[in-house]
Amino acid sequence: MDVTFLVLVLVVVTALAFDFTNGFHDTANAMATSIATGALKPKIAVTLSAVLNLIGAFLSVQVALTVTNDVIDIQDASGAPRAGMLADGGEFLLLIVLAGLVGGIVWNLLTWLFGLPSSSSHALFGGLIGSGMVALGVDGVNWGLGEPRLSGVIGKVILPALLSPAIAILVAMCGTWLIYRITDGIGERFRASGFRWGQIGTASLVSLAHGTNDAQKTMGIITLALIAAGEWSDTASVPFWVRAACAIAIALGTYSGGWRVIRTLGKGLVEISPPQGMAAESASAALILTGSHLGFPLSTTHVATSSIMGSGLGMRGAQVRWGVAGRMFLAWLITLPSAACVGALTFVIGHAIGGSTGALVIFAVLVVVSGLVVHHASKKPVHAGNVNDSWDGQEAAASASSNS
Repeated sequence: MDVTFLVLVLVVVTALAFDFTNGFHDTANAMATSIATGALKPKIAVTLSAVLNLIGAFLSVQVALTVTNDVIDIQDASGAPRAGMLADGGEFLLLIVLAGLVGGIVWNLLTWLFGLPSSSSHALFGGLIGSGMVALGVDGVNWGLGEPRLSGVIGKVILPALLSPAIAILVAMCGTWLIYRITDGIGERFRASGFRWGQIGTASLVSLAHGTNDAQKTMGIITLALIAAGEWSDTASVPFWVRAACAIAIALGTYSGGWRVIRTLGKGLVEISPPQGMAAESASAALILTGSHLGFPLSTTHVATSSIMGSGLGMRGAQVRWGVAGRMFLAWLITLPSAACVGALTFVIGHAIGGSTGALVIFAVLVVVSGLVVHHASKKPVHAGNVNDSWDGQEAAASASSNS
């Protein structure tokens, strides 16, 4: 088998594995509030979300093209491939992509283990930035500095990451306050019942938006790998089989249910009522769909989590667990640099070994690390049957257990 083709296959398989982890890590963004309020039963919620993720993945390719062209700087000023970029038939660039994917997957699994809703998008970009900088230097990353429009990592990743949580909190907070003002005087039983139905609609819209935004990130990665291997040359489109494979992978990941993160968002941050849930999901869907249209690879986790927090701030008497929120914010801050470190280290190891052997070693290490994380998670499982258990009760039980 041709060495470049073997490495390409490893990259595609690893990219689809990342897409799968993205699915189960981010299911909570769409369905945590609906599950927490009882609007949808857990298994029905993840099934509905999976179907809509699958559909959403086919609606646009703008985010995919951003990932292909705006992270690793594969072209020089004349539009030709950068010197050394396609060395050895593209193996060099393929190794950069593979190492970046490993950084993203490892961070996704670690944060899932601790139930932290961190950004799969920033984990992926961090991994790519780390491997790209080690391989090509600082100039190997398309930072977007000096560009007349929003582009590159700063314009398409960093700025949206800073602005989107603040906007989500504000929109959800105002929406929650407005909902309670409009429905003031309506019996709680009738209000809760009506908003549960509304939640099903808004949660479905978030799932559709998630597929439209997040599945495309993996499409962009695979397209970049195909370009590196000489199997694709059009930087303005994505092969249909890539779109289909990524759509299926993220849908399967979503269906598997990221119960640990669902529990944190649904029970750990704010005790959600149906009106709050509808307001949070509406704000999330609006921002994510807007980002997809503009080609911004937004962190759906940041948007959804901030919307839930905003819904708590917008309701009089609601309690926001700031300790949990603080752990989330810390995870957000270290996601990109942590994934970058893993991506950089992985590239160094693979490049030192060289060729297809280096790529196989990287892949084998990823499999071992993934197995260890999953095994550790199985000791304290979170599943559809206990995802809605009282947060305070379980926290107290865990504390008592650790002290005994």
